[in-house]
Amino acid sequence: MKNKVKFLFKSIFLFLLATTLPRFADAQESTIKILPQPGYYNMQIGDLPLVVLSDGTNPLAFDKLLLNAQPGELKSLFEQNFLSTSVEGSDNAYLIRTDGKLVLIDAGSGDLLGPTFGQLTKSIINAGFKPEQIDAVLITHLHPDHVGGLMRNGQMVFPNATVYIAKAESDFWLSEENLKNAPVGSKPFFEYAQNSALPYLKAGKVKTFNSGDKLFSGITALGSAGHTAGHTSYIIESNGQKLVILGDLIHAAAAQFTDPGIAIAFDSDPNAAIKTRRRVFDDAVKGKYLVAGSHLSFPGVGHIRANGKGYLWVPANYSTIVSK
Repeated sequence: MKNKVKFLFKSIFLFLLATTLPRFADAQESTIKILPQPGYYNMQIGDLPLVVLSDGTNPLAFDKLLLNAQPGELKSLFEQNFLSTSVEGSDNAYLIRTDGKLVLIDAGSGDLLGPTFGQLTKSIINAGFKPEQIDAVLITHLHPDHVGGLMRNGQMVFPNATVYIAKAESDFWLSEENLKNAPVGSKPFFEYAQNSALPYLKAGKVKTFNSGDKLFSGITALGSAGHTAGHTSYIIESNGQKLVILGDLIHAAAAQFTDPGIAIAFDSDPNAAIKTRRRVFDDAVKGKYLVAGSHLSFPGVGHIRANGKGYLWVPANYSTIVSK
């Protein structure tokens, strides 16, 4: 247990480095330009309209972040995908209309992680909605790129929403004792989580749940711990069609589909994350349903096929995207 805790705080430190230091370099590179994008993609799962929303992108140096790879494996895998090992990663969220309610899955990073992130509110508006229309926000986990957008200047960005967090995730990150006992370099990540949730906690608008709970019509929680203690994926089902929102079960498509035994330094328990990834992916292969990844290239929706000891990612036809 002691080693797991130490690894967790190391992963948090690496998360900070990976999501902030590249931005300082970018700020000094005048040739880098961020092109405007609409930031939303409409699709349908059965009778449920679903919008994939972009919170922006950020560069990740996967050669420094990925774990367990064989010598030369990462370079080879990324080259096969016409990529270097430094990749601009997406940060995706999802908006679902069910039973007259608007349900948002994840809240983006807000102001926490630099100017290329924090685009979720703009994407929601571009998609034809307003933040105050959101009835519920379901959180995959309490890392800053998934909860920072809950709050701005101490106020709720989604004032009419209730925030849903897995109990194991809430117990860890929202614990004052864990914040107090955390190393100095790791305390900001507890503070990010707690400050983001605080206005909703004060308003009595935070609910916890367990894996298997049906949260709304067509939306069920799927425990997928490993990346964090209470990491949760979400099953979206309607009229015989299905999509599983993976959350952070995968970050580097070029490497982790082919070799699912490759973990990432952001995982609090890499071995558990690997086991969970294989379990969820195996079910997706068997069920032939769609999956969506928080950090797969926007909109990050597709199917998974078995491919030897690993998997093959098959992006959906985004011009006519529906669950089969």
